[in-house]
Amino acid sequence: MLPTTILIDEDPRCVVRPIDTKDLNRFLRNGKAFLLAEKPAGKVTHRAATEAEQIRWREAFALHKAWGGDDEAFFGIPLHEETSANPD
Repeated sequence: MLPTTILIDEDPRCVVRPIDTKDLNRFLRNGKAFLLAEKPAGKVTHRAATEAEQIRWREAFALHKAWGGDDEAFFGIPLHEETSANPD
């Protein structure tokens, strides 16, 4: 499958590249706590990643491979910005 953007209430949360629909559904089911951490009542949907999201995914994948990571061991990256009130 192509990189897929996971959305929470239509807000992009992460970009993943599942192997197939079964893999995507497993991620959505098992990753629900991670996906809904900031919006427990949010609605989880997905769509094809935009070109900009695909670029971010490819750059992260290239970095993963640069340190010797296996292709199969890389799944995705978060897209949302940290919302904590860190004064740094």
